[in-house]
Amino acid sequence: MEEITIVEIPDMRVLGIQRKGSYRLIPDLLLTVYRYAIKNGAVITGPPLFLCHETSPEAVKEANEMGTAHVEVVWPVSGDVKGSGEILAYSIPGGKMVHTVHRGPYETCEPTYLRLFSWIAEHGLAICGPIREMYPNNPHWVPREEIITEIFVPVDEGIPLSGSER
Repeated sequence: MEEITIVEIPDMRVLGIQRKGSYRLIPDLLLTVYRYAIKNGAVITGPPLFLCHETSPEAVKEANEMGTAHVEVVWPVSGDVKGSGEILAYSIPGGKMVHTVHRGPYETCEPTYLRLFSWIAEHGLAICGPIREMYPNNPHWVPREEIITEIFVPVDEGIPLSGSER
């Protein structure tokens, strides 16, 4: 079982893209942004991330099944790279985040998330923004059981946001 900790994350300059649909879009969108970054001379400064705007297990399941998920993927970059078309250059906010690591295939993350959500509730915290999954290794280069997903959940003390306020 991976440790759950609170970390402080700095703001991050990124190239990113957003679409509505199912989470199956993530790999293709990551590749699209990566190709754009390389073609346009961006310096990639870290692993890619998926920002999940649905912040409860129920909302994730419903959005994925209905094809209404807000899918946002980003690559951290440095330098003066500009976006074009649906690929944008922007900053994502840092702040206080609950962090843990999932090891294994992406489709087996649910128990890790359920444990993480329980920990957040037990500590009187509320989710206050999109959940981030960071992918530090490539699933094509490591065995399935060695895939790593780092999960960062922005939190604050107080009343959790309802689904319509997020």
